[in-house]
Amino acid sequence: MKNQPFFTHEGDTFFPTQVANGPWDPKSLHGRVIVGLLGFVIEERHGGSEFVPARLTVDMFRLPTIDAPIEVTTRLVRDGLRIRVVEAEFLSGSVSMARASCQLLRKTQNPEGRIWSPPNWDVPKPADIPPPTDPRANLNGKWATRPIVGTMGSLGPRRLWMSEVRELVEGSPLTPFVRVAAAADYASPFANAGDEGLGFINSDVTIYLHRLPAKEWIGFEVVNHHSTDGVAIGECWLYDEEGPIGSSTVAALAHRKPLPPPSKR
Repeated sequence: MKNQPFFTHEGDTFFPTQVANGPWDPKSLHGRVIVGLLGFVIEERHGGSEFVPARLTVDMFRLPTIDAPIEVTTRLVRDGLRIRVVEAEFLSGSVSMARASCQLLRKTQNPEGRIWSPPNWDVPKPADIPPPTDPRANLNGKWATRPIVGTMGSLGPRRLWMSEVRELVEGSPLTPFVRVAAAADYASPFANAGDEGLGFINSDVTIYLHRLPAKEWIGFEVVNHHSTDGVAIGECWLYDEEGPIGSSTVAALAHRKPLPPPSKR
């Protein structure tokens, strides 16, 4: 990856680059890099190959500016034989802007017996799908996508593949968990956009994983959206090229200035 990373760093202090900005305000951070950086620090300080980060919940209650240095503090709540629980706080300019809770579960053997689960999706591989022609589909270089069915805001099923095109933190190769954490925020626009554009801004992301992705492409399938009185929920099932890996769920509130829908080109 030769593109500019989302963050540079000096020790434990992170500095956003200009590509880390979000769609609502060019001077604020994108939600995906907030979630990604919290996952990055949690994994770096408290992860382990014998554990699966089965749940990551991120509350985003303030909008960090792009020009303020960032620190992430962590606290190990529980370090048991089979379960590890970590809390993290995202500080921008020394002000708390987001917080995370991560539950890591130790790998073991599945119990005996068969359990019903939804069938795997039957879709083309990313390599067999041409890239979109509209640069807004990739938010001008923040990720790469391969649309499968539907588009953001279309009235019907929506599925696509997504892959990262740049490092989250300069000099740190993307791990499977960081790939999922950085991508998961996409569940909000993908599930919550309508035919008049995106009118909801998400305030949280919760990722559930039963395993980490084996390859670079993450698949999104919209499976839920409901909204009442300006409060919405949205959910996407997540896949890699081998099958299901988990889900991403978001809560969102109505925004005063909706983002227009992508062009139909």
